[in-house]
Amino acid sequence: MALVAMRWHGDGLVMLDQRRLPTEEVWVELRSWREVAKAIEQMVVRGAPAIGVAAAYGMALAARAGEDWNVARAGLAASRPTAVNLFWALDRLDRLSDKSPESVAQAAQQIESEDRAMNEAIGVHGAELVPAEARILTICNTGSLATAGHGTALGIIRTAWAQGKVKHVYSCETRPRQQGLRLTAFELMHDEIPFHSIVDSAAASLMQKGQVDWIVAGADRIAANGDTANKIGTYMLAVLAHHHKIPFVIAAPSSTLDPLQPTGSSIPIEERAADEITEMDGVRIAPAGCPVWNPGFDVTPGELIHAIVTEGGVWRRPYAFRPGDERAEPQARPLTNR
Repeated sequence: MALVAMRWHGDGLVMLDQRRLPTEEVWVELRSWREVAKAIEQMVVRGAPAIGVAAAYGMALAARAGEDWNVARAGLAASRPTAVNLFWALDRLDRLSDKSPESVAQAAQQIESEDRAMNEAIGVHGAELVPAEARILTICNTGSLATAGHGTALGIIRTAWAQGKVKHVYSCETRPRQQGLRLTAFELMHDEIPFHSIVDSAAASLMQKGQVDWIVAGADRIAANGDTANKIGTYMLAVLAHHHKIPFVIAAPSSTLDPLQPTGSSIPIEERAADEITEMDGVRIAPAGCPVWNPGFDVTPGELIHAIVTEGGVWRRPYAFRPGDERAEPQARPLTNR
């Protein structure tokens, strides 16, 4: 059975609480946009594409309850500032001529189904780049739990595995919330793909030993020049990949493109709560009062990125994404830039 992050039941949204995985499978029922916004903020759901889908369903709940559209939109937009898919989904719903509850819910379901189709296309395009017998390194969680299904970076791994091209996967633990260890490991075990989990700081040693052939990561926002915001630690991997001459690839749906941001320096970077570092499952592991700097993301310069894979194909340096690319329908993608 495929893993899913959420299910829409017409009168409410049921969401898998990813904070409780992998030890507990707990589903949370959400019946208002405020509950959806809180779930996004507290990372009950996470992953840029899944956040966009959740926000769309939040607006469907707002429409069903007769809530003020602009108030609900502003509240959902404030839940996670870095993931551009959130704003892409809200902007798309803003353009609806009919904002009846039925129309908004139908549009949200369309966003979900399109994201799943985009992920499957990303998997096909990305798998073309994967060498035979590849040992692949990835970070964070970019699979079914971070999207509407299949996944972006992990979706490429899934497709390449089905094609017999993957020998082994190395999954970074991913600080501060261990999303690689908690979630990516959970998905890889579910699919019976051979892997090892590693702490983020072991990636350099692994590359030095020649045990990594290919690196793929997801994205929360991609600027016009290819600068990419992703989970903290991604930039580190890109620098290491450049030094060791290993292809470093970004995988994301076109809804993650933000061509209005000329470079990554203008991408807002969310700073997370200190207790995500100072505590482990509610148990303090740092001295009381320990000062913490806890950015959730970093920005990888476009020149360090070997390729960016979207559902439309494979983009190569130099990147020059244009306004409108992020809004095109899946069947009307920009031409592959190889």
